[in-house]
Amino acid sequence: MAQQEFRNNAARNLADVEAWNCKRSEPALEPGLPIVDPHHHLWFDEQRGCYLIPELMNDIADSGHHIVATVYIESTVMYRAEGPAELQPVGEVEFANGAAAISASGRCGQTQACAAIVGHAHLVLGERVQPVLEALIAAGNGRLRGIRDSTPWDSGNALATYRRKIPRYRLLDPAFRAGFARLAPLGLSYDAWLFHPQMPELADLARAFPNTQIILDHAGGLLGIAPHDGKRDELSAVWRKLIRELAQCPNVSVKIGGLGMLFCGWDFHLRDAPPSSEELAAAWRPYVETCIEAFGVERCMMESNFPVDKQTGSYGVLWNSMKRITQRCSASEKAALYRDTAARIYRLAV
Repeated sequence: MAQQEFRNNAARNLADVEAWNCKRSEPALEPGLPIVDPHHHLWFDEQRGCYLIPELMNDIADSGHHIVATVYIESTVMYRAEGPAELQPVGEVEFANGAAAISASGRCGQTQACAAIVGHAHLVLGERVQPVLEALIAAGNGRLRGIRDSTPWDSGNALATYRRKIPRYRLLDPAFRAGFARLAPLGLSYDAWLFHPQMPELADLARAFPNTQIILDHAGGLLGIAPHDGKRDELSAVWRKLIRELAQCPNVSVKIGGLGMLFCGWDFHLRDAPPSSEELAAAWRPYVETCIEAFGVERCMMESNFPVDKQTGSYGVLWNSMKRITQRCSASEKAALYRDTAARIYRLAV
């Protein structure tokens, strides 16, 4: 996929994506299975469109799946317009906490939306990040669980639409690590968003800070676009090796999802109608099963990554695809994958 084509597809408005998703509807599989969705965003953006509590709750209600709680993950929205730059991300946690309060009223549904919040702080501030973290904790009103300071880097098209420009090897930066060292003493975890060739750097970080809980987002950020396109088997073999090596770090868990992002290189978003859950399950099964095999169900949690993954399928179809892949798992294994691991890692009472 050429860079400009990638930009155009990634910039599709949510209203257009929603209209496309309406072309396929499926009844929920295992509708009684309790799910904690550990990874979604909310935003109000002139280009991308609006995805706030009503839109999230509509997706959940329409899906037919039993979503008991969700975790809000930072996405560079609603930053404070004034004040010191390092404190501007506090505005996003204030926004997410307000969304959680709306959900807690029960007027939008029974799901505990944004029950936990992962905010953003510039960890390269080093020791100077301490007051920022304390401000984020205060803004979270008891809901802040961790920090995501994303570090994706690649030489190809993957960064074409990414808002932050991150230097290579950020996870190895001494200043970043000085800030990272402040997380565990405050009871905060770290959500890691990177691309799969960077997993060895994350493993190095995990070994250096064995007491910090690290959550690998989106199954390790599988890349399938230029210069990684056209070699799926080779790519998968490299990704599988890196996942298994990272799983040797006991303080790392993994969110299984994000496979609907355009970075991964499938063409589902180019079709006239959305793919079925059977089609998604067939494409994603090797990656889902490898993560479960490597980390074990106690360190795996299934995620929606909505509304980002909406560009590949609806909320209901996405969860159906995951349930098809885990169909043969035992009841206790499914409980861990869909609810218990996320509830434990993000300290949720569900």
